[in-house]
Amino acid sequence: MQYRRFGRTNLPYSIFSLGTMRCLGSPQVMQQTVNRAIELGINHIETARGYGRSEEFLGMALRSMNRDQIFLTTKLPPTLDAAQTDQWIDESLQRLQIDSIDCLAIHGLNTWEHLDWVENCSIKAIKNAIAEGRVRHVGFSTHGSLELILAAIETSLFEFVNLHYSFFFQRNAPAIGLAHEKDMGVFIISPADKAGMLHTPPQTLIDLCAPFSPLEFNYRFLLNDSRITTLSFGAANPEELAFPDLDQDLSIERAIDRLNARKAIDPDQCSQCFACLPCPESIHIPEVLRLRNLATAYDMTQFGEYRYRMFENAGHWFPGNKANRCTDCGDCLPRCPEKLDIPKLLRETHDRLNGKPGRRLWQD
Repeated sequence: MQYRRFGRTNLPYSIFSLGTMRCLGSPQVMQQTVNRAIELGINHIETARGYGRSEEFLGMALRSMNRDQIFLTTKLPPTLDAAQTDQWIDESLQRLQIDSIDCLAIHGLNTWEHLDWVENCSIKAIKNAIAEGRVRHVGFSTHGSLELILAAIETSLFEFVNLHYSFFFQRNAPAIGLAHEKDMGVFIISPADKAGMLHTPPQTLIDLCAPFSPLEFNYRFLLNDSRITTLSFGAANPEELAFPDLDQDLSIERAIDRLNARKAIDPDQCSQCFACLPCPESIHIPEVLRLRNLATAYDMTQFGEYRYRMFENAGHWFPGNKANRCTDCGDCLPRCPEKLDIPKLLRETHDRLNGKPGRRLWQD
């Protein structure tokens, strides 16, 4: 296992972190999973108040372990009530059975309102907890827009950021750059599942990423960037804790060339410039068309269905209406540099990807 400095926290994190959102089978399963993670060299475990009984199970597992071996992150939602934040910190400490939280993240800083709450309320309680030694470092986790993430980083309130980024979603690249300038730790959320369901890739993607599996390809893409500290690995049990051998310095450039060439074949590929927003019908046009891009270029239709069905079902975690809300108003058309027939592509994408509604595993 390799280790990297987590920004100005100066904590030496393993390049993979154990995320415990899915590790909820029983306290015994949590214990076994944590033990296996430590055997593999993982020294950072992430949980959250909103992850069911994760904090409780993790607290039980930690009783038999040397805390010097492990760094812990837990997450709390943003709130207007500083006293509520303070109470939640104490409750997390009690469930985890520890005296101090290494890293506390605002969980789901996804809207401008959330940022306002943190700046004016939550951060006061967190700073007080840091002064008292109940918390060591503070950061934020986000599914929000790039503009919001950049604004949150610019506040200089935070020492680390948890965000989405992968080869298949590079919109947040400027946020990684700014976080690095601010000497913040960078934690990548779900580089396997939400990056493209890379545990179960389509054959087209397997062929394009060869000789690497799509999952190893994405891991290498991310970890080739020294600004990124650690990648989340959300195992439900110890059997799922298996990593590719990343010690060999192998180039992924040929795979990148093949992937880019395949994407270029489709004349209707969206460049993800975001100039089409805002949409009068609150359709997240770039995200809809990104899912179309992946389905048409790499046959990632199953992933597209999984994500598309979350529109209108996951609140601020996955905002935007479905593409069938398009009224053909044409507002987006003159702003598209590719001159795409956006209404037509929206209808086609809806027909291709719509199905049974989806939702987040945990809602806050």
